[in-house]
Amino acid sequence: MNFNGWLNDRLAKTRESGLYRTLRTMNTAPSPEMYVDGQKYIVFSSNNYLGLANDSRLILAAEKALHEFGVGSSGSRLTTGNTQWHQNLEKRFADFKQTESALLFSSGYLANIGVLTSLPEKGDVIFSDQLNHASIIDGCRLSQADTVIYNHVDMEDLEKKLKETNSSRRRFIVTDGVFSMDGTIAPLDKIMSLAQRYHAFVIVDDAHATGVLGENGRGTSEFFHVFPDVVISTLSKAVGTEGGVVSGSKVFIDFLRNHARTFIFQTALSPSICAASYTALEIIEHSKEKRQQLLIKAKRIKTSLQEMGYTVKGDHTPIIPVLIGDAHKAVIFAKRLQEKGIYAPAIRPPTVPIGESRIRLTVTADHSLKEIDYLLHAFKLIGKELNMIK
Repeated sequence: MNFNGWLNDRLAKTRESGLYRTLRTMNTAPSPEMYVDGQKYIVFSSNNYLGLANDSRLILAAEKALHEFGVGSSGSRLTTGNTQWHQNLEKRFADFKQTESALLFSSGYLANIGVLTSLPEKGDVIFSDQLNHASIIDGCRLSQADTVIYNHVDMEDLEKKLKETNSSRRRFIVTDGVFSMDGTIAPLDKIMSLAQRYHAFVIVDDAHATGVLGENGRGTSEFFHVFPDVVISTLSKAVGTEGGVVSGSKVFIDFLRNHARTFIFQTALSPSICAASYTALEIIEHSKEKRQQLLIKAKRIKTSLQEMGYTVKGDHTPIIPVLIGDAHKAVIFAKRLQEKGIYAPAIRPPTVPIGESRIRLTVTADHSLKEIDYLLHAFKLIGKELNMIK
């Protein structure tokens, strides 16, 4: 069999299993209403939680930096890619996260890989939550340390496994702050307590919590009033831009600058993105009411869907996973939503476990109550049509 024939056979199996994926084209800037493939939809699948991705203040900041520094960074941070805007943003982010220092990466994915492949060494053990993001899983696989998986947010299982590895050299507990597909919040206070008891270091990926949780939007650390050893964030969710940031002690950030390959060999973010991100942080710290409204809207959707009879996972976050079960049925459900002008794609394995395909709804601060009511009405009609609810 030739190369393309072999790949076509594999793709055929992907189609048969209901896991085939295609790209959709966004024809407008991020907002609750967007044109997708030329058709208008209400979008309930964006991570643009605070609506900053199309905020005029961020656009103006980026535009000004574009004229000053050009389009691209032209190299890695260690060659020609480091500008005042990179340094300004790192200092601002460290202040925001209340840490000594911070380091920019070109994506949250690269930040996770960089930390997990440079910090733990051979003979160390990483304890990773069962539902951690793919970037954490890949970082653990690429690390020289051994990896132990503990049951999702199960502190008894984590403690049991910590006890079983007393002879290990160093131990690291790594967890999402908010889990992207389940909307659950890691019990960071309990994790920190176990870490202190068993002499482990804590690494938190705060991608979906930054800008959303905590009085000032600082994430799970502020939400639980604790200070993990390492906090990894992304700029591509509530901040509204792109890139990853690692926050921690000065010596740790200096260590990463010298050892994290995904920092050393990666082209730097453009200065315009840094300028826009800096502006976003200024806005986030003064957006308490917007965060409160965001979580009120999320609670309304979740409560209403549960009252209809749907199984809805997650804690009090803007991520609202509605379990459908079968992958084919989830695709049908998403198609029915699209027919009603709602864009919320089906989430299927390997992103989620087999049998737990779902519609992962996300709400933003900019969604109107009218749009939310329309979404709930659509779920009621489709659920009855597919005999999922009474």
